[in-house]
Amino acid sequence: MRYSYDNWQSYLPFFSTETTKTYLEKSYQKEGIEQASQKSFENTYPFIYYIEHGKVYYEQAATAPLIIKPILYFYGLVHLIKACILTIDPLYPDTTSVLAHGVSTRKKKKQQYLFLKDEVKLQKSGLFPYMAEKMFHMKHLEGDKFYMVDLLRQIPEMEIMFQSIQKEQTFIDIKKEEDGYHVPITILNHYHMTESRFSTFLSEKLQVDEADIHYTKKHIKFPHNKEINRLKYNIVNKNYSLPIERSPLNDYPELFSHYLLLYNLSMIARYETEWWNECIKLMTNNDYPFIHQFLDLTERKSPFLIYEFLHSRKVHCQGNKKG
Repeated sequence: MRYSYDNWQSYLPFFSTETTKTYLEKSYQKEGIEQASQKSFENTYPFIYYIEHGKVYYEQAATAPLIIKPILYFYGLVHLIKACILTIDPLYPDTTSVLAHGVSTRKKKKQQYLFLKDEVKLQKSGLFPYMAEKMFHMKHLEGDKFYMVDLLRQIPEMEIMFQSIQKEQTFIDIKKEEDGYHVPITILNHYHMTESRFSTFLSEKLQVDEADIHYTKKHIKFPHNKEINRLKYNIVNKNYSLPIERSPLNDYPELFSHYLLLYNLSMIARYETEWWNECIKLMTNNDYPFIHQFLDLTERKSPFLIYEFLHSRKVHCQGNKKG
């Protein structure tokens, strides 16, 4: 990592109006927004309050009963996302259309319902599509559907659960060595790629010169690169990693998975109380261990992903200033 992350301690600088105003002003200048100084002054406290509210939700969820954790984590994440959007759009929220969640779930069935096989559908307007557009420059996602199990597969720390229960490997770790990063050569078999095709794939994803990508019998080596942050990072084993299977979801930020999973779980906790209680108390299938593991993880991982975004904007603004 290019920075040290220490849970909520890393957010402390944002609880200074002087630091936050400067941060927002540079961010608005990067976006070419007029009256950046005035707008940063107006948004300093709203930004701080979004962070503070998000932090409180997460802290309360950490000690709350499992039965209400999804609701608290979801709204905590929503507040943190709003803080991120405010670094890009000083007028947020300027319309009521961006206040909805931007996601829908299918009607639950009382019999034989399985969370892992449930799905969510993206809507045209609301917080999710607005986040996707403003934070990650992704548009036209309306109508896309995602299964919960596929979203969980996009979270590297969840691999231990897939290995234990489904005997399934979901990620390949990328080792950081003195001479660069090492990817196991077996990734070529999983991706069904030749060396040449994988070099092109890697160079496009990480902006690495193909001439700097080298192959051995066991590894694929490429130079240390700041764009490594475009890959998934495992906060448990401290490694970057690649999903072991090619999927359109691989190109989505991991934050999407946390938002969509928490949205669905929060809806279940609120409106499907019979199934939710039975899931927690009876533990009749694999839903419970996956949900429990995810909730334990997202307490640490989703604030990390938000901080990663906020930090990246700070770095980019500093870089522009130097240039």
